[in-house]
Amino acid sequence: MESNTFLRFLFIFLTGALLILFTWTHLPYAPPPPTSATDCATNSPWCTSKNRLQSKQPSTNNILKKPPATTGIRHESKLPGHPLDPLTIKEFNKVRTAIASHPLFKSSPYSLHSVVLDEPEKSLVLQWKKGDPMLPRKAEVVARVNGVSYVLTVDIETGEVKLEETKPASGYPTMTVEDMTSATLAPLANPYFNRTIIQRGVDLKDLACLPIAPGWYGADEENRRVIKVQCYSMKGTVNFYMRPIEGLTVLIDIDTKEVIEISDQGRNIPIPKAANTDYRYSTIDANQRLKFINPISIEQPKGPSFKVEDDHLVRWANWEFHLKPDARAGVIISQARVQDPDSGEMRNVMYKGFSSELFVPYMDPSDAWYFKTYMDAGEYGFGLQAMPLVPLNDCPRNAYYMDGVFAAADGTPYVRSNMVCVFESYAGDIAWRHAESPITGMEIREVRPKVTLVVRMAASVANYDYIVDWEFQTDGLIRIKVGLSGILMVKGTQYVNMNQVSNQEDLYGTLLSENVIGVIHDHYVTFYLDMDIDGSNNSFVNVNIKKKVTSPGQSPRTSILTATKKVAKTEKDAQIQLKLYNPSEFHVINPSKKTRVGNPVGYKLVSGGTAASLLDHNDPPQKRGAFTNNQIWVTPYNRSEQWAGGLFVYQSHGEDTLAVWSERDRPIENKDIVVWYTLGFHHIPCQEDYPIMPTVSSSFDLKPVNFFQSNPILRVPPNVVNDLPVCKPSPAAST
Repeated sequence: MESNTFLRFLFIFLTGALLILFTWTHLPYAPPPPTSATDCATNSPWCTSKNRLQSKQPSTNNILKKPPATTGIRHESKLPGHPLDPLTIKEFNKVRTAIASHPLFKSSPYSLHSVVLDEPEKSLVLQWKKGDPMLPRKAEVVARVNGVSYVLTVDIETGEVKLEETKPASGYPTMTVEDMTSATLAPLANPYFNRTIIQRGVDLKDLACLPIAPGWYGADEENRRVIKVQCYSMKGTVNFYMRPIEGLTVLIDIDTKEVIEISDQGRNIPIPKAANTDYRYSTIDANQRLKFINPISIEQPKGPSFKVEDDHLVRWANWEFHLKPDARAGVIISQARVQDPDSGEMRNVMYKGFSSELFVPYMDPSDAWYFKTYMDAGEYGFGLQAMPLVPLNDCPRNAYYMDGVFAAADGTPYVRSNMVCVFESYAGDIAWRHAESPITGMEIREVRPKVTLVVRMAASVANYDYIVDWEFQTDGLIRIKVGLSGILMVKGTQYVNMNQVSNQEDLYGTLLSENVIGVIHDHYVTFYLDMDIDGSNNSFVNVNIKKKVTSPGQSPRTSILTATKKVAKTEKDAQIQLKLYNPSEFHVINPSKKTRVGNPVGYKLVSGGTAASLLDHNDPPQKRGAFTNNQIWVTPYNRSEQWAGGLFVYQSHGEDTLAVWSERDRPIENKDIVVWYTLGFHHIPCQEDYPIMPTVSSSFDLKPVNFFQSNPILRVPPNVVNDLPVCKPSPAAST
């Protein structure tokens, strides 16, 4: 008996050791990081955010016959051409050298959690013109040394390292990829964990584990950086998310890799079957493949109309703006300007815009779920999770692709290829039109097609895929759209049919398939919008729309609508919760610039995706995500206030958020102001979301309001037949 026990333990130990050895050789500790787009387009672990324990899987890109083409940029020799250009590989290497030689880092192990451009002062950037000497280049570095977080600036030219004064009340920096990958390995060193995995019928080689940020729930979680790990079986499918090992949660100390606690409460819950969970086209039987439509593409005989100069300056139609990938925000749009059709002047609209934070709370209070309240930008790095875009599917023909260059935990630069794409879009929409009725005797039919320019990034934050579009229109409108796709985070259950469920609310979600529950959750994406309408000094105006009852005898009408304008004096005046039956328009105006007839020039925020948080404001996740308590906030410009959840979000308590800053109630009238808008989604999963979700999208607009003297695209020509090639339909299409 003792011999059998010993042999069984030896087998488990050796299996775990072999798995650790195998996985270790596939993680970014042994090989050097890539320095070219080609490396990241292949299989380097430095370029993947899928931090899970598993063997290499075949590529899921079965539509393409060859790997996506890279941008072709030689990043090793690239130099900055604009003060806001991201750090280059040469600059990353200089920063790495400077850090390594600094006394703080010489004798202690350290990790770099963020290495980004320390942007020059806004006033200096606004004055800079192409051909001027480049403004001094500095890097902002967030590092951890001996368990202490530091913020430093590095002068790239001189190598001088300056330690900034930062005393955050709580929280840790964004996790590194190394943090996440090592956390998923740690449970395998624990015999109890290995034993319970095998007892559940899962082979260790089929194990897939995810690192889950724990949020913050009290003093017991103080003074150590922790993470929770949950695992899945990937036997029989690449869609391991649909095969959770329910109720098994491992608490890990990220710094020491120590297993602190194992919660094992789901032994009676079966692991869902793998059947019908694989979503890859190559695995679908040829007789079951759907062929609804023929291939479609926008043809551009003269090529695209946009240009990307110096790798980051985009010019298209009447727009120009600076574009760069960012490890935390994903993409950043800067210095967006639109041309005035009358004067030809390029006029300022927005100095800087980006997705500041994503808050995703799940609505299951059980032990294995209550803590799933993600901050995807501040905890994981929204840009770090961006995957290479797939040509012809993520982005159409004639798209321009832009790579991201980031730093690993030791400061070594690597390239995330095809991270962003830029393309022109035409979906048959109309820019403007008018046709006269025959009763007027005039045969007038004037129509203009709407062609737009789209900047796109897609981040795969573990199971979920977020598609973020910045769309520019020739009439001056900017549309910011977020699409949700990917795979649900699901819960294992004993139920196989709803007739077994006595109280549906106890599911905390929807039964999607046998033994699979899709848990109810929310998505909030908060955007930072530094508006500069014809200059930096702007005001926020609430244009309230109200019913007015007419006076007796005044009119056959008994009620009309009126619009009352109120300029927000301080931050609290601009804390807006949207109300359907108390509507408003929200204008950002330049009070010192007027149109020909005397209206202040401006832009208005047209709301969309208006789901609001219903959580108790004292609930720990909502304290941290208090920036979602309102849909709109306005703050005075402060370069230290860019991240809605605070600089250090991981395990933060919520003392350094947009909601806290705004309580200062600072003056905002005729000031350099920042508008914050939150797109919200309530998601009650349904069977159509299984095994992979069709994309659900919502958007909001920044629209000119009295910015131009009249319709800015009145003079745009219509399309004529000779402008476009004639495509002959196939015989099948003509029958």
